[in-house]
Amino acid sequence: MKVVVSIFAALSFTLGASQSQFINVNEFELEYEIAGNGKHTVLLEAGASSAMTDWDPVFSQIAEQATVIRYSRVGNGNSTQVKRHFTSRDYADYASELLDKLQVAKPVILVAHSYGGSIARDFAAAYPDKVKALLMLDPSSEHDVDVLRAIDLEQGNKEIAAIKLDDMKNGMSNNYLDFWSKRPLPDYPKIKDMPVTVIASVKKTENPANLFFTDQGRKLWGEHWHNWAADFPQGRAVLTDKSGHFVQFDEPNLVLTELQRLITKLNKTKHK
Repeated sequence: MKVVVSIFAALSFTLGASQSQFINVNEFELEYEIAGNGKHTVLLEAGASSAMTDWDPVFSQIAEQATVIRYSRVGNGNSTQVKRHFTSRDYADYASELLDKLQVAKPVILVAHSYGGSIARDFAAAYPDKVKALLMLDPSSEHDVDVLRAIDLEQGNKEIAAIKLDDMKNGMSNNYLDFWSKRPLPDYPKIKDMPVTVIASVKKTENPANLFFTDQGRKLWGEHWHNWAADFPQGRAVLTDKSGHFVQFDEPNLVLTELQRLITKLNKTKHK
């Protein structure tokens, strides 16, 4: 379905010195870029099959208020190209290793889009000491299929079957079948207590491609993420009808505003 931080001890980066670089993480070479020199570090996790360029609309602006890292996961962008099955937990492990290689010693603010949201949740659950806040932009969910089936069970199952075949043709089944097949569902609310914000698109479309994008689908999608965020003491859900799936392109200022809100909350908590 097309639904689809810390200060470096040894390195100092400035906006002017920002450029794409490469680093070996386990057996792969990953493309990455670092900019800014703020006291917080932001790690950007892109969506399925996306390169780090997906963060172009907000990368420079984030660097004005924090140290920011973006990278292309293995198989994407200019990172090592390989056809292999990776789960969201696999990608979370590589993200953790990337931070170690970059000598990021303190927890990060993890900002994730789409399938990156699944990786972010796995990262937060597996590496609680490496993350201090989550900001997820229209993240993927195991409940995609539940939304389709809740609207029309028979039609929903037909669309799910067609979507899976389409994804496999485009080499994307590793990502989508990864989180669609998680049963029983992971208990992600057990992620540690920290600021968590979800920006979810509930924008209506005139000619929805499938049930997921119907008016009822948008309503159920918004309700799901509102309820998910509510499970966290510091959870916040922002439902937008002005953005499509790529919130950072459609409403970059909204992303920057919500990130600044998280940074402000972290600063206040630190001084209590």
